[in-house]
Amino acid sequence: MTSVVPRTDTGGRQTEAAGEEHRWRAFSLLAVALFMTVVDMLIVNVALPTIGGKLHFAESDLQWVVTAYALTFGGFLLLGGRAADLLGRRRVFMAGLALFTAASLACALAGNATFLILMRGVQGLGAAMLLPAALSIVMNMFPEGAERNKALGIWGAIGASGATVGVLAGGVLTRYAGWPYIFYLNVAIGGVALLLTRRMVPESRLRGVPRRYDPLGAVTVTGALVALVYAISQAPTYGWTATRTVALLASAAVLLAAFVAIEARAQAPLLPLRLFRLKTLAGSNAVGFLLGAGFYGYIFTGTLYMQQVLGYSPMKTGLAWLTVGLTGVLFAGPAQMLVTRASARLVMAAGMTMTGAGILWATQVPAHGTFLANLAGPFFLTGSVTWVFIPVSIGALAGVTERDAGVASGLIDSSQQLGGAIGIAVASTLAATRSRFLLGQGHTTAEALTGGFHWALWACGLIGLTAVPIALLFVRRSDFGVAAGHTAADTRPKAPATAPAVD
Repeated sequence: MTSVVPRTDTGGRQTEAAGEEHRWRAFSLLAVALFMTVVDMLIVNVALPTIGGKLHFAESDLQWVVTAYALTFGGFLLLGGRAADLLGRRRVFMAGLALFTAASLACALAGNATFLILMRGVQGLGAAMLLPAALSIVMNMFPEGAERNKALGIWGAIGASGATVGVLAGGVLTRYAGWPYIFYLNVAIGGVALLLTRRMVPESRLRGVPRRYDPLGAVTVTGALVALVYAISQAPTYGWTATRTVALLASAAVLLAAFVAIEARAQAPLLPLRLFRLKTLAGSNAVGFLLGAGFYGYIFTGTLYMQQVLGYSPMKTGLAWLTVGLTGVLFAGPAQMLVTRASARLVMAAGMTMTGAGILWATQVPAHGTFLANLAGPFFLTGSVTWVFIPVSIGALAGVTERDAGVASGLIDSSQQLGGAIGIAVASTLAATRSRFLLGQGHTTAEALTGGFHWALWACGLIGLTAVPIALLFVRRSDFGVAAGHTAADTRPKAPATAPAVD
């Protein structure tokens, strides 16, 4: 029989800790929210050409439909995690979910490019509130050990599959319903999730801790990343040595230095630098950043190649990406088993090796390629990305106390999303620069575009492979082994050192 521990909320009422069945039901609802935010990162990819035509986007501005979401998402994840710990994790989760759902509705109703990009940024802010709160709730429901590893393994697999399901869903909805329905989908899911959250998800927060949020830290780090991505994306137009580009890069560097200085001195820093003393946490976040940069840049580039060069419809593009998603599902089971029973860092390194190799294989696609001859192989191999998402999700929380649950949850999500924003900006810039050069040399449009996508894919693949030595050097097997070695009896919820208030 599952043990039940009576607990008291702030109003003095007696409540019982959720049993195993209730915890997994709550986990399922939180996982739906994760899935929705990951899908939304990439669901617009296959609809970009359609959106660009309907709302009269300039070609160079299309990336901002994706990047605006990723920047506010990644830039405010740490603040969202901090707010969840102090204000109540369920409360912040619901506020973020409501904001995300409302912004999705506004995106669906957008009548011009500027408004759509603005609302995508608001969507990202909502996601930055709900996602770290959700993962922090998961950490508090499942104590460190085998059961939490199981939950985080499923969490990582959902994150990996959500990317490819996003492009498939985007293709289906754009083809049969119209591009606004990629956002109406969020409205339906978000509305139902809001109705169920209070009934299914327990509330928790830190008690006895001053409510300090470090908004200056959030503003400086987000400002730095916006300046960096904007400089990279506009460099092909204005030139890398232009005053505008150099000034933006310098501003990004100054703001990033200011962020580090603020965090080192703040009483309640947005990102406590002491967390990076946890070697596995630091290594997992570095791998997560490079994974986001390489993999999201790869999906962005591959989608444009299929639609702009091969002439695929959004529907056909989504079906092509399904190869990656199905392969990821097949890899998920062995990955979870190997992480807890063998060497997590070797699983992580192997996954990044196969993913990077698959992206580099895609650099060989010709201007008149076919799916079976040129795309199926790379797509199958990059499905191994599940081998990275799962150990990264576990490693980024290994050794983290309840006190830092929200911050650590926000940090790993922030690493992946910011990596994705920068990776897409780099891929877009390289592709545009190379394509423009080849057009000037007299190549056909298809050849010029393909040549540009080759450069982008080379960059994405090499970024992915850079994560391999980092995984081997910084991720420690012992950190996973301690967590995995707990017995089933150890998975019963225990009161943390700083007990959260539970409603």
